[in-house]
Amino acid sequence: MSLVYSTEVGRIKPEEEIKQRPKGDGIVRIQRETKGRKGKGVCIVTGLDMSDTELKLIAAELKKVCGCGGSVKDGTIEIQGDNREKIKIHLEKKGHTVKLAGG
Repeated sequence: MSLVYSTEVGRIKPEEEIKQRPKGDGIVRIQRETKGRKGKGVCIVTGLDMSDTELKLIAAELKKVCGCGGSVKDGTIEIQGDNREKIKIHLEKKGHTVKLAGG
């Protein structure tokens, strides 16, 4: 049981734990996924060990290269459509080791 309220300081909020993402093996993986997307495919880029702001910048670059939309969710980049080759070429130019994963 934890302390919720004290007459000296008032309501006590528990300290929020900062979630640590698991460290990758240094290989960026690009996979295509259609599950739960009404048949529309997206490319999911995983393995980039960066902060969310850096991931958003890379996602913006990839969206411009591919000419489509996308987002950053839970440390992964989602790019709409099947643009795995374009993404691979762009990330290899930036010095990442890239593998195409999945079908």
